[in-house]
Amino acid sequence: MMGPSHALSGAAVWLTGSWALDQFADYHQTPLALAVGTAVCAGGALFPDLDLSGKVTRNQGGATVARTFGVFSLFVAEVMEKISLGVYYATKLSKDPRRNNGHRTLTHTIPFTVLVGWGTTALCAHYGKWAVVGILFFMIGLALRGLFDEWAERAGWVVVTLVSAAAAWFTFANLPGDRGYPMIGLAMGVGCFVHILGDMITRAGVPILWPIPIRRRMWTMVGLPNKIALRTGSKAETVVLRAALTVLAVLAAVGLVAPSVLQRFDIQV
Repeated sequence: MMGPSHALSGAAVWLTGSWALDQFADYHQTPLALAVGTAVCAGGALFPDLDLSGKVTRNQGGATVARTFGVFSLFVAEVMEKISLGVYYATKLSKDPRRNNGHRTLTHTIPFTVLVGWGTTALCAHYGKWAVVGILFFMIGLALRGLFDEWAERAGWVVVTLVSAAAAWFTFANLPGDRGYPMIGLAMGVGCFVHILGDMITRAGVPILWPIPIRRRMWTMVGLPNKIALRTGSKAETVVLRAALTVLAVLAAVGLVAPSVLQRFDIQV
């Protein structure tokens, strides 16, 4: 699945989940908290593709996430790709094939998703708002790069970086002063998991069962059969799927915002 589809799926899932919590668990969030959670989940839904590196010296190639901050994010992606490939070879069994890159290995697993969610929560709990501003800067950048792909491509990574920094600082200035912010860690974890589910409906699949060995393979790719699997970049993804996710996100956002707007203007329905 392509980057914009991943980011849109993260935003749609977070908004829908927030609406469900609001309706059935009486869990209300401020508009700022909703915006932060949505951005982090959208960015988190791109994060696992940090294992697809490009050409650092030429500022080319790589996944959407790798191109977000120019050569800096391309370098991080290069490091992550090598780490993922190293973990693959350190844990592979006799039936696992040889690979020359680490894409769709370590970062596309449940343990990685749990680690990212837990690590984000731990950082926010320990360092408070200073950790939050760093995480938001990175995640907002990914969200912008995914949700507004064509604009980000035209604007360039410098503009994306500046907008991300400004949005992160604004959020930092308006967040409550207490420590914790567990919803940010949850949004990161949910975003990564949504990414894995998105790749599972494509032909290549993901090693979601790792590290469980199956028939002398540690990295068994799990996905839909080729006959019904989604082809990356096809009309089914770029038109049908994205349209459905957009409608879902908009409906959930309206359901969350409309009651407070009506109440503010004292409108009875």
